[in-house]
Amino acid sequence: MKPSFIFSIVALVAIVVVASFGLQMAPHPAIEVPASVAGSELYVCHAASQTWDAIANSLRLVNKYIVIGFFFVVMILLFNWGWAMYQNLLNDKFKREAFTNVWKFTKFTFWAGVILLMLSMTPNHFRTVHIRGVGGDWVLCDANTPGAAAVRADAVTM
Repeated sequence: MKPSFIFSIVALVAIVVVASFGLQMAPHPAIEVPASVAGSELYVCHAASQTWDAIANSLRLVNKYIVIGFFFVVMILLFNWGWAMYQNLLNDKFKREAFTNVWKFTKFTFWAGVILLMLSMTPNHFRTVHIRGVGGDWVLCDANTPGAAAVRADAVTM
């Protein structure tokens, strides 16, 4: 295996282990809430990634056209795979060369789709909340996140 592939596997496994067990590099002390409101609070932080949000918001304007174009490319890709397989069936022997360009096109399409998905869905996309009576961009966070604030759960809407 290539060293970059091994590094990718090790990094992915490390990320899964850290996320699964809730490990943090530099944990902060959790917010203390009174016992009378314990269990009915949520912790929110200001949304920090203005750059990613601006990119995602600008892509949302053309999101429908991006999806249409992506599925057009996927259909062409499926046609190319079918044509290469059909040519091999006609010749009654396997020619590896027939699949080289199709495989390159498949890898390019996959990674282009991953990059477009990452650009259109910001890190804050699925955590964004609105607090009734308070303006600004807020995201859900943990009690020990720097800048976290405890709010009543019934004041938070998705």
